[in-house]
Amino acid sequence: MVGLKPPEVPPPAGVKFVSAGMAGCIADLCTFPLDTAKVRLQIQGEVRIPRTVSSVEYRGVLGTLSTMVRTEGARSLYSGLAAGLQRQMSFASIRIGLYDSVKQLYTPKGAENTGMAPRLLAGCTTGAVAVACAQPTDVVKVRFQASGAQWDSARRYSGTVDAYRTIAREEGVRGLWRGTLPNIARNAIINCGELVTYDLLKDALLRAQLMTDNVPCHFVAAFGAGFCATVVASPVDVVKTRYMNASPGQYRNALSCLLALLMQDGPAGLYKGFVPSFLRLGSWNVVMFVSYEQLQRLMVLARPAMA
Repeated sequence: MVGLKPPEVPPPAGVKFVSAGMAGCIADLCTFPLDTAKVRLQIQGEVRIPRTVSSVEYRGVLGTLSTMVRTEGARSLYSGLAAGLQRQMSFASIRIGLYDSVKQLYTPKGAENTGMAPRLLAGCTTGAVAVACAQPTDVVKVRFQASGAQWDSARRYSGTVDAYRTIAREEGVRGLWRGTLPNIARNAIINCGELVTYDLLKDALLRAQLMTDNVPCHFVAAFGAGFCATVVASPVDVVKTRYMNASPGQYRNALSCLLALLMQDGPAGLYKGFVPSFLRLGSWNVVMFVSYEQLQRLMVLARPAMA
């Protein structure tokens, strides 16, 4: 796949849409334990979790992963994977697969190059639309990932479908969209951090002729995109995780969740789980963008044969 010749014409939107969803699923399969570790570290110390001697404490990425395996079994690392894959099929497809098309809509006619403003607007737009469509899958994924860390939530749901039904029944349909606003803010920021940074880095590398449009170039651009996205999005990500996982009535809104976090942990609490966030988001971006670029090319090459 490394030697695939880049298509001379940009792939159609449908190819990008499908490729993005598939690439997102591949990236989730590879990095899901890191995402689960990030969630556990982000909710650790939350007010409603009793502070007892027997409470499970997570220390660092490897410590969190080893503690989970020791206390809950290896399967706990992939708790919520089904909802995670469902999320990527809708979320990644929209925010990544439609990014180039939306960017062209914001680019003035006749412009030789796409400026920063159209890229940022496209990132915010596709990120917000993707969240609106995929929010229920994100809520369920976080609930499963956090379940083993809390005294009152073990085995709360028997499966993914049961989780959707139970949340809708006990918390109302609005419960499935819990945390939508902080999630839109988070993903607008992440989308800009990831897609715009990837777009700019890749363009810069190609224009300077430092690399060709192939796997090494995609790897470098994706790694830089993952780091930038983690730095700017971590505070919103922590609030989003805690608010989604909260019991009904625990927080009035996302702002009260933020204030409770700051009062309890201070500003440092906004970067809880930063290392696993970066390890996860950095590796996720590398796997996703490399897979995305290669899947696009494979699908374009396969189209004439299938016609």
